Amino acid sequence: MGKEVRLFKSEERHTRSEVASFLRELAGKLDEGTVILKQGDEEITLELPHNLILDIQVEDENKKRKGIQHSLEVEIKWFDGDDEVAGGPLKLG
Repeated sequence: MGKEVRLFKSEERHTRSEVASFLRELAGKLDEGTVILKQGDEEITLELPHNLILDIQVEDENKKRKGIQHSLEVEIKWFDGDDEVAGGPLKLG
């Protein structure tokens, strides 16, 4: 297994509406092929290939004192030079 290197991280509390707005803006940037993430002095530019891997997970984790933490994780991955045809049955209902 390869070594993972974290290049950027952000975890903030927002309203549902703010998160939805951010995701809509992110979707537009994904469509354009370039995503620039900025926070304070940190900035990273991602040039995205045509084909991406979309990984969706829903999890519950017992945080003891705070109770059950629910998560909907949306992860977008890619490999350099990956020209494999994209597709899949995942749909929003």
